[in-house]
Amino acid sequence: MESYALLLGAMLSAGTVLAIAALGLLINEKAGIVNLGAEGMMLCAAIGGFAAYVHTHNAWIGFAAGMAVGALLAGLFGVLVIWLNTNQYATGLALSLFGVGFSAFVGINYVQAKAPGGMAFAIPVLGDIPFIGPALFRHHPLVYFAVALTFALIWFLYRTRAGLVLRSVGESPESAHALGYPVRRIRLMAVMAGGALCGLAGAYLSVVYTGLWVENMVAGRGWIALALTTFATWRPLRVLLGAYLFGGVTQLGFHLQSVGVDVPSQFLAMMPYVATIVVLALISRNPAFIRVNMPASIGKPFYPGS
Repeated sequence: MESYALLLGAMLSAGTVLAIAALGLLINEKAGIVNLGAEGMMLCAAIGGFAAYVHTHNAWIGFAAGMAVGALLAGLFGVLVIWLNTNQYATGLALSLFGVGFSAFVGINYVQAKAPGGMAFAIPVLGDIPFIGPALFRHHPLVYFAVALTFALIWFLYRTRAGLVLRSVGESPESAHALGYPVRRIRLMAVMAGGALCGLAGAYLSVVYTGLWVENMVAGRGWIALALTTFATWRPLRVLLGAYLFGGVTQLGFHLQSVGVDVPSQFLAMMPYVATIVVLALISRNPAFIRVNMPASIGKPFYPGS
């Protein structure tokens, strides 16, 4: 039973990285912007957050540094695609490639560095309950933040005027512009908010989840987070559940090895990506369902003068 509790706990921790990043990308896409640069932003934020943590010995400063790096890169991306009308997909890919190279260059001096100290967290009393305690109540606060963020985003998007405006910008920016809303500024704020969340996910990965910096350590999680938004048909709660599903797939192989099942390491490495392909193939069988839930102007440039 203890091994299953540890598996459930590892699934939640691994899924948190994907959930926070995917929720950030969801905000982008609700505003009509597709950012394929999540992988690069997360890598730059991972080294930025880890470096800040190493020098300050304060994990929260590391998280803030990661969010700042993610927001800065997303802001640059936003200026290019929103004001200069560069192609969103090409610009996002360029940002991702830049992040891979830049993070490797900046992180050379931090490859051997270790986090200032191990962090152990447990909710008093609840953390001591057999099975439930190790599975649910011994996690870093950001694990619970991801859950709270999901419900906060649901409330914001579907219960507030600001959320309605954001969704209208993603559905019909021309109509929103005609009503007097600053479409470009709204899209830029959404892109930077999404970038900050991707940055937080990257910093969590290096500061808490692994406690070290390794070149290209995001290892495709940015692409999986991007696929999660489609898998979840742009709904926050489904993003959270999908993140935990993929987190479970990531950890399942290690659990099998721990109980004596011989699983090749190459198979473990490919499992999350195979799961991503399978899930996307399954939901693609019903394109009408995707079109109904997809923001109508996603990926399309907006020209306010037209």
